[in-house]
Amino acid sequence: MKKEQYEIGDHQTPVDGLLVVDVQSAFVQGPEAVPGHGELISMIAVLLAQARSAGAPVIFLQNDSQPGAVDEPFQPGWELHFPPRPGERVVRKAEDDGFEGTDLDGILAASGVHDLAICGVLSEMCVAATARAALERGYGVLLPHDAHATYDVPAGPGSQGVPAVMAARAAEWSLGHEVRICASARDVRFKVRI
Repeated sequence: MKKEQYEIGDHQTPVDGLLVVDVQSAFVQGPEAVPGHGELISMIAVLLAQARSAGAPVIFLQNDSQPGAVDEPFQPGWELHFPPRPGERVVRKAEDDGFEGTDLDGILAASGVHDLAICGVLSEMCVAATARAALERGYGVLLPHDAHATYDVPAGPGSQGVPAVMAARAAEWSLGHEVRICASARDVRFKVRI
């Protein structure tokens, strides 16, 4: 892997839009919330405030899981934690990759988004799958380290468990050298549209 990823890369170039992945009640509230959910929510709130202040497009992904899952549609855990504002889009999805089976690509194109910041849950699942799909489609992707999270990975055959913070970092690393990573949501800059 190239050294540039350790050096974070060009995170100072402003992005065009914000994609908030699966920040639903089940994952960020109560006893089943991801570890560090308080900081996660505060950093996503920073991103939302910055994007909204700049007039940048904000798109929320909302996962529709199977019956009985914590994010089963129209159940309390399925609700978005941050209410979208008028003009902000919600894209419902059934796969980890937010582009698969949805109109996300069309929404981004129609909104003039070429470079986007991605935040949300779960780091190694929907966040990574959506970021990878965005990169494959030619979008620039900026991933703020403190604005995505996951659960602890339990021990498996022949392996120990992995703390959530390490699993989140491994998810970043798995995206290769094309993704841009910054330490904090506070480092993200949005192109001003208003």
